[in-house]
Amino acid sequence: MRVHKLTFAALAVAAGLSLTACQSDDASTGKSDPSSAPTASPASNTSSSGGSSGTDSPDQSGAKATTGTSSGGSGSGGTGAGTAAGTGSDANAKAGRCRTDELEVTATDNTIDGDADRTVVVEFKNGGGRDCTISGYAGVDLKTNAGTVSAKRTGQETTSAVLKNGKSTYFPVSYPFNKSAGSGVRITGLVVTPPNETKSVTLNWPGAATLPVTDGSGASVTVGPVGSAGQGG
Repeated sequence: MRVHKLTFAALAVAAGLSLTACQSDDASTGKSDPSSAPTASPASNTSSSGGSSGTDSPDQSGAKATTGTSSGGSGSGGTGAGTAAGTGSDANAKAGRCRTDELEVTATDNTIDGDADRTVVVEFKNGGGRDCTISGYAGVDLKTNAGTVSAKRTGQETTSAVLKNGKSTYFPVSYPFNKSAGSGVRITGLVVTPPNETKSVTLNWPGAATLPVTDGSGASVTVGPVGSAGQGG
């Protein structure tokens, strides 16, 4: 009986040790589960980097900011848009007005037989190397031995036009001529001031030599707007 009791006791002790070992292994296994969670968590955050930057780490946020800047620059096309706008602005810009120094000014007689008054046509030829805008009335004065006679505007409607480099535009100067046997008023020169300019050009007078002497009740010297006469008339 004593031998059997010892055997049972030994078995009980062995069983106890085995149970303790199993519990220890289970405890260890149980503790290893939480340790795997942090490993899975960063993987989840990485996969959601396309979402709100507030959930990312500082390093990830910085990387996204860099990517966003690059994408923004490419998408906005800032440089290309600016160039296009500049090109468009240059293509649609108005030409500056024609300056006196850019215009070659000449005058020719253009009287047609049978007209009550005579006509001189003044030509503005653009020699400035660029296109320019011209509109309105030129200033016209006749220099005479009795003083200066200023031409009056006809009142015709004016138009604005771009005068291409190398091209010309014309306007008429109409005046009464001396039909009497007297000497009349002798014309010594023609002074022309382009529209919106203050610098004048003095030309030789190509028309009739004299104006009739008048008390102011007769016909006056008149000027039409730029562009109201064609080449040769």
